[in-house]
Amino acid sequence: MTALTLSTTAAPGLRADAIVVGVAKDSGSKSGDLVVAPGAESVDEAYDGKLADVLGTLGASGAEGEVTKLPAPSGFKAPLVLAVGLGPRPEKDAGYEAEVLRRAAGAAARALAGTKTAGFALPVADAAGTAAVGEGALLGAYSFDAYKENGKDADSRDGKAPLGEAVLLGDNAGDEAHKAAVARATALAEELNRARDLINTPPNDLNPAAFAAVAEDAAEKHGLKVQVLDEKALAEGGYGGILGVGSGSAAAPRLVKLSYTSPKAKKHLALVGKGITYDSGGISLKPAGHNETMKCDMAGAAAVFAAVVAAARLGLEVNVTGWLALAENMPSGSATRPGDVLRMFSGKTVEVLNTDAEGRLVLADALWAASQEKPDAIVDVATLTGAMVLALGSRTFGIMANDDAFRSAIHEAAEEVGEEAWPMPMPEHLRKGMDSPTADLANMGERMGGGLVAGLFLREFVGEGITWAHLDIAGPAFNESGPFGYTPKGGTGSAVRTLVRLAELAASGDLG
Repeated sequence: MTALTLSTTAAPGLRADAIVVGVAKDSGSKSGDLVVAPGAESVDEAYDGKLADVLGTLGASGAEGEVTKLPAPSGFKAPLVLAVGLGPRPEKDAGYEAEVLRRAAGAAARALAGTKTAGFALPVADAAGTAAVGEGALLGAYSFDAYKENGKDADSRDGKAPLGEAVLLGDNAGDEAHKAAVARATALAEELNRARDLINTPPNDLNPAAFAAVAEDAAEKHGLKVQVLDEKALAEGGYGGILGVGSGSAAAPRLVKLSYTSPKAKKHLALVGKGITYDSGGISLKPAGHNETMKCDMAGAAAVFAAVVAAARLGLEVNVTGWLALAENMPSGSATRPGDVLRMFSGKTVEVLNTDAEGRLVLADALWAASQEKPDAIVDVATLTGAMVLALGSRTFGIMANDDAFRSAIHEAAEEVGEEAWPMPMPEHLRKGMDSPTADLANMGERMGGGLVAGLFLREFVGEGITWAHLDIAGPAFNESGPFGYTPKGGTGSAVRTLVRLAELAASGDLG
């Protein structure tokens, strides 16, 4: 993975392959539409104060994420200057928002694939800015090369290796707050990128047992407790939802409990992730054109896994338990059929009307298991419904909860870390649509508002009095278009940063 370091060296004197600077739109500047952002003063001076003019001549507009390369001036130890657009210049005395810096650093890191070292002279005013640039650089440099010839991602990076080292330049490089920001950015980005790796891994190599083995390895390395329930233990425990979904596959299901505990913890946060390692739809087979990316249906479990490990690496003073509900949904002679009734771990029975509404079934068992420990709050994460994609698009996840204040807190946390999210309602009138003449409830309800119906289903399996929220990441979990900012094509690691921020808030007592 790309290394992240700090340096007080001035940009002209840094031995590197490139120096990254920021450029913004400013119609009131002397150069017309462009202004060089703070942090790059020494670079601008080397161009006799005319860097903005040079960039304008080359066609740069300062648009967010735009990248312009030009030869470094005489005297620089780096041969290249890369200017990345920051969008509109902030109003006087206002700094650049963290997400602007994060995306700019990500775009620059992607553009510098094939280089060993790059110095980032972006406008960092404080430790939060350092964290944003560091996260952006590490996330933007991500590449999934395991299945490419010679280990190179020839499609997205022209066969070039990711940026080797990102050096953050600034006078505060020796400050403890900035060092801590780099350490946090490194731990968070490494675990988020591991979630991306899991999401991108083909389902023939990542089945439930293989995912569980990854969790066991991480637990041993980071001092976590891990418990893996195999198909025999699931049957003995009465986990009818997970077993029902996995019954059609030769790869048996698993329920993984991954626990991080702090001796100073006053709160316990439980995270539950949907881990369908491949979703064919089961007997209710998905139509052609909807199967190709279904390896990503375990993105919720990947996010939960990454968040728990990150909490451990950061030493947060909160107990965090991750529940990974892992199964492969396949059609076969032993698969669950539409019309079957499953007895869930909670004791409730569910009539399965559509085997492609399987995520809520595995989550239901895991939610009830998590509830038995009486945590202060439960958050589940899932690529649950196409209806949420229709409602919010491909870059925004939905938030539902049984507590309005908790839903708002999650929304604020997501905005703070730069993840697009939106609070969604839970209309009580939609619950009636899941009434079943045969069982306690059905796994389907009204077609319209399907994402909300799924949330109402999950609520049925949350223990009484426990604060709970549901994040439907079906849209942003897997990027099928081109990369942008620090977001790659393929698995994105959606919700990891929000979950880690929630754990930090719980540790500080600010989550409620």
